[in-house]
Amino acid sequence: MGNRKTFLFVSLLLTVFFLTGGMLFAQEDIQKHKACGYCGMNRGEYAHSRMLITYDDGTEVGTCSIHCSATDLGINLDKTPKSIQVGDYKTKKLIDAEKAVWVVGGEKPGVMSKRAKWAFEKETDARDFIKTNGGNIATFDDAMKAAYEDMYADTKMIRERRKMKRMQMPAPGGPKQ
Repeated sequence: MGNRKTFLFVSLLLTVFFLTGGMLFAQEDIQKHKACGYCGMNRGEYAHSRMLITYDDGTEVGTCSIHCSATDLGINLDKTPKSIQVGDYKTKKLIDAEKAVWVVGGEKPGVMSKRAKWAFEKETDARDFIKTNGGNIATFDDAMKAAYEDMYADTKMIRERRKMKRMQMPAPGGPKQ
């Protein structure tokens, strides 16, 4: 009986170790790029939408969303992306953005965007998401095109939100008298 309990305990420990180790390894990019370089959002909090662009010159850019990645790709026209990865909406694991099954639109608001753009490694996960939240299956090119189409309205929305936050914040040194 004691050997069985020991075996179960060791099995449980190993399982937790491998699962945790896998998550730590899978989110190594978050440790390297904690905040989005464009909007400052915490990439760990947005692991389900984060992106990692690796250029052929060896530089990397970590962003919170396809919106901020579109900004980076637009600014860096002379650099060639070697790989573009995105967080799987369901597992938060980085996957190849070009091979992902994307869902564009739906009722759930996007990150940095009114029109959501979510990536899934498995088509079944994307279809399950659509059943609950709406949206349409898309390719990476479709999702990126939508990000550029939405850029002006999304940027305007973000500016307005930030303006409202600033108006609600007390002045440095406490509230005005």
